Amino acid sequence: MEDLVVLVIALSLAFFIGRHREQKHYQSIRAREAALVDFPLLTETSPVPKNFRAQLVTGSVVISVDRFKQFMGTLTSIFGGRIGAYESVLDRGRREAILRVKESARQRGGQGVVNLRIETSSIAGVQGSTGASEVIAYGTVLVPITNPLT
Repeated sequence: MEDLVVLVIALSLAFFIGRHREQKHYQSIRAREAALVDFPLLTETSPVPKNFRAQLVTGSVVISVDRFKQFMGTLTSIFGGRIGAYESVLDRGRREAILRVKESARQRGGQGVVNLRIETSSIAGVQGSTGASEVIAYGTVLVPITNPLT
């Protein structure tokens, strides 16, 4: 009985702390997305214009699931179906990686990012720890050439 109480307390703490941290991360993402709403991400097949220089720009993030999401994911995987507990982790990872690409491109003086690509990989947890997912976004930032001799 005592073990059950400890399990319930641990899962409750994991739920509330994980939920709080996730909500704070989403608030940060929404604010940064609003600030970068006018920064374009495009798919472009034409050559780079002569007055621009193309540079690779990347943004990556590693996000781990909390113990409550891990517990719920394990239960769901037993019965099959969509593992909604992990979807927010991947959504946050994707949005954060895209924001980091935009922020990096803007810091370089870029006018937009073309050919954005996103990849994910799973980082397996070591025994006793949760796993994590890496999301990397990359593309080409177009930076105006201010001095044609550079």
